[in-house]
Amino acid sequence: MQPTHIKLHRKSGIIELTWAETVFSLSAEYLRVFSPSAEVTGHGTGQEVLQLNKSGVQITGVEPQGNYAIKLVFSDGHDTGIYTWQYLHELATNHTANWQDYLQRVAAHKQEEEAAETTAVKWIDP
Repeated sequence: MQPTHIKLHRKSGIIELTWAETVFSLSAEYLRVFSPSAEVTGHGTGQEVLQLNKSGVQITGVEPQGNYAIKLVFSDGHDTGIYTWQYLHELATNHTANWQDYLQRVAAHKQEEEAAETTAVKWIDP
C-alpha cells in the first residue's frame, strides 16, 4: 500500500500522494489536525485533543520511517506523528468526510466557548 509518489509543495503546504495513478492532495493543516501522535489522539478512546488554529501551519520536513511510513515535521514544532502508508491512504480516501467532521467539531467547540462566556446569572433575593 506504499504510495508510488510523494511530492511536497512547500509554498502551498500541500503533499501529493499517488497510489495506482490516483493523485491525492492533502494540506498541511489537514495532516496536522489528523496527526496520529499521542498529542492529538491521546492515549485511549475519548482522550482525543481537538487541534485548533492550524490554518497557517506548514510542513517543513518529510522523513522516511523504514518502508512503512513517513514522519512529518510542521512549522509549529509538531513532529511526533508517524504516518503509516495505510493511515495516509485512509486520510486521502476519506478526506471530505474527515474534514467535514473536523469543521463540525470546531464549530461545536466555538459554540461551547461562546455559551460559557454568556452564561446567564440568576439573582437570588437575600
